[in-house]
Amino acid sequence: MGRGYAWLDTGTHGSLLDAGNFVRTLEDRQGLQTGSPEEIAWQQGWISDEALLEIAARYQKNAYGSYLAQLINS
Repeated sequence: MGRGYAWLDTGTHGSLLDAGNFVRTLEDRQGLQTGSPEEIAWQQGWISDEALLEIAARYQKNAYGSYLAQLINS
């Protein structure tokens, strides 16, 4: 694996918790979501700006909806 990838063994309860904390820390510090299929589809041109905003509206009451909506404005 190259730069920007991390392998985390999650074979125990503790290591699974560590992996979750690692992902949360990355998302909080970088302001990016990991594993966002809507973001990937939008970046690849598979869905339009309007479609992304419609999806974001479905999640308007949580941080994920806000994240998707702000992608259009960035």
